[in-house]
Amino acid sequence: MATQQALFGAATHARRWVDDYRAHAGTGGDVLCAAEDAPWLAMFEELAALVGDDLGHARERVQRHAADIGTGFRIIGETEERSWPLSPVPLLIDGDEWRHIERGVVQRADLFEAILADLYGEAKLVARGLVPAALVAGSPFFLRQLVGLTPPGGHHLHFVAVDLGRGPTGEWRVLADHLRSPTGAGYALENRLAVSRTLGGLQARLNVARHAPFFAAFRDGLAAACARTDPRIGLLTPGRYNPSYPEQAHLARYLGLLLVEGADLAALEDRVYVRTIGGLKRIDALWRRLDPRFLDPLAFDTHSKIGVPGLIDAYATGNVLLANAPGVGVLEAPAWNAFLPQLCTRLTGAGLSLPNIATWWCGQPTERARVEEDLANLLISPAFGGGTLGLPGDAPVSGGDLTDAQRATLLADLERRPQDYVGQEIVRLSTMPVVGDEALVARPFTLRVFAARGPDGRWTVLPGGFCRIGEHPDPRAAVMGEGNWSADVVIYGRDPVDPVSLLPAPDSHHVRRNPGTLPSRVADNFFWLGRYLERGEALLAIIRVMLGNSIDADGGAALGPDTVSRLVGMLAAAGAAPLPTALKRPDLTQMARTAMESVGAGWQSVAEMNVQARRIGNVSRDRLSADMVRLLDAPFPTHRGMLDRTGSLQRRYAAIAGLSAEHMSRTAAWRFHDLGRRIERALAIVRATRTFGLPGASLDDLSTLLDLANSQISYRQRYLTGLARVPVLDLVALDPGNPRALAFQVERIWEHLCELPVLQDDGMAEEQQAEATELKAMVSVARAATINADMLNTTERRLSTLSDAIARRYFLQGAEPLRAGGLTLA
Repeated sequence: MATQQALFGAATHARRWVDDYRAHAGTGGDVLCAAEDAPWLAMFEELAALVGDDLGHARERVQRHAADIGTGFRIIGETEERSWPLSPVPLLIDGDEWRHIERGVVQRADLFEAILADLYGEAKLVARGLVPAALVAGSPFFLRQLVGLTPPGGHHLHFVAVDLGRGPTGEWRVLADHLRSPTGAGYALENRLAVSRTLGGLQARLNVARHAPFFAAFRDGLAAACARTDPRIGLLTPGRYNPSYPEQAHLARYLGLLLVEGADLAALEDRVYVRTIGGLKRIDALWRRLDPRFLDPLAFDTHSKIGVPGLIDAYATGNVLLANAPGVGVLEAPAWNAFLPQLCTRLTGAGLSLPNIATWWCGQPTERARVEEDLANLLISPAFGGGTLGLPGDAPVSGGDLTDAQRATLLADLERRPQDYVGQEIVRLSTMPVVGDEALVARPFTLRVFAARGPDGRWTVLPGGFCRIGEHPDPRAAVMGEGNWSADVVIYGRDPVDPVSLLPAPDSHHVRRNPGTLPSRVADNFFWLGRYLERGEALLAIIRVMLGNSIDADGGAALGPDTVSRLVGMLAAAGAAPLPTALKRPDLTQMARTAMESVGAGWQSVAEMNVQARRIGNVSRDRLSADMVRLLDAPFPTHRGMLDRTGSLQRRYAAIAGLSAEHMSRTAAWRFHDLGRRIERALAIVRATRTFGLPGASLDDLSTLLDLANSQISYRQRYLTGLARVPVLDLVALDPGNPRALAFQVERIWEHLCELPVLQDDGMAEEQQAEATELKAMVSVARAATINADMLNTTERRLSTLSDAIARRYFLQGAEPLRAGGLTLA
């Protein structure tokens, strides 16, 4: 009975939402107002069953799911990521209407492929006058170096995106094309995941088309175009400061691709290799998200520091596939829209299924006169995407919005360089429902659709796409810009949809325990992630003890001045804060505040260690859990009391350590992370022992040493007669069963280095292994009674030497591709 009442209530809420929305939205091209009730009611019933009548809660819930997935983005010029703005209301498109869009996108992709083959081949389109030469040569994305080169696999395009706008009468038209490095497919996937968790029953009720077959076809298509039968494929990213880096990391993880940067790759003898901890491994294809002009400093921009010298030579010889091919961005220029209808008829024998917005290129006298005559009613844009002098902000602008001075500047530059401009009709967009202030409101939207080349060479279109929603009700596409919200796009139909997924079938017998290739850069990042976290925790322990708060014993008895002075010296020696003028409480508090909170002032504070760890976490999204990334991204504590802040940070460090210990698979990446922790912890113990554990140490010194080694309770359980120097030293330095002891760290370091790959096959220990073995032998035969400054100094030097040996062997060293003799290339 209760279930029936809940269903009736959900249906009532859904009907009221739809009726209220239609009453306010009108019929001016809104997708809900023009659609049949059943699909939209089904969607709103699913939403109402989850949140009742609280639409605000629906928005919060779907945003929380997006955050759990790890979706984020960055605005150009900003260093901090923003949360992903996802609407709980998806855009619904009937399957029959979608098939028309699908055909138009495939036709457009085939047309672009034919044009590119001609532009970089025989150039007949220019020779016959069908395309003005200035349209090609004037584009900054036309790469003359690639003329006459047939791309590996025979295709220039493997992945394209098309921006569509739906007009007030329901027709779809193309607003823009994206060929260089189309973004948004990962966000479309993440939107689907978040909305599916919110509206779990929608899949069955509406027979929603799935995304997985599209991504599987794309991945298989890249593999089929490679020369080797079992290729290694990477996603080439510009790095963490790229606005869509989170999307790239998610796609790499979902598709099983290596996420690589230019520094990870080396071109040798016309082949491309990824530099890994196991040596150079050949890579066969790169789905590039890097501007083609920066790909290879030897072929294009000589100032590029993020490219791969020699990459284009390997590409020209057919040994590496680049998707998409460099140079395809020439067709992204808005000026091409003026010629595509005619070219489509000439090359395919049919008109465009999805028409462009009307465009006039001012490089032609008649078209220029037409634009100048009707300037107030047109959108004026750079013909090649940028680089004009006559537009304010070098961006498209409505002619009617120009001031008199701006209009005069534009007309003057049109006189000088007419080929730099196009005039386009101002597009008015349909609207869709979005959750506003506790109610549905109408907002304009655009749709980005994606097509990928499958293993048979034919195009597959992602059923759905990436919907961007404007913040304001103004329906002009030029005003909406990039949009402020996104939505899932649901393609529904009458026939049931097979539950296809990129995940293995439940009855699959294929087993894999090898996690795959670990690039040297990633190993370096994980190593230093461990070191920064451990270094921050060690600094935090010093601060807590210095402020008079013993971590585990005695409720925080005050320390003597000599012990406090040594703690101050440790903080200063670590570069965390300047020496105070006196050992008075205000001076110590100020020093502690600097050592804990200072960022950007040159001090190696706890906050600075957190910043570095956070930076590494952001570039390691494809290998870290969402929980780990969230903990690393968490803001610095702002509690009023200093000790409260240290306690909050201590608990966060413990949570991160617990995640790495209990949730990270024991892969090579985890070994490097733990190596970093062990080396940093060993160094901290050696320095603390040298400061507080040598002959003449006071009881305060010994208690402080136990605090810093987090070993107070262990000592009190073993020794009931009070503190003594030798037992304390044995516990914190030589006890292999104490996870905070030096001996324990050295043993773990040795074990990790024995398990990591070696480059030689002669059975001899490599440098880092030999160093670890000697260090282990020295610590294992040491006795607490004979520990002195010389022994501790030698141990510290050996740890530093070992760290350097690990870096030389496993991490990137500038542009050097090989770091050991006898290396085989796989």
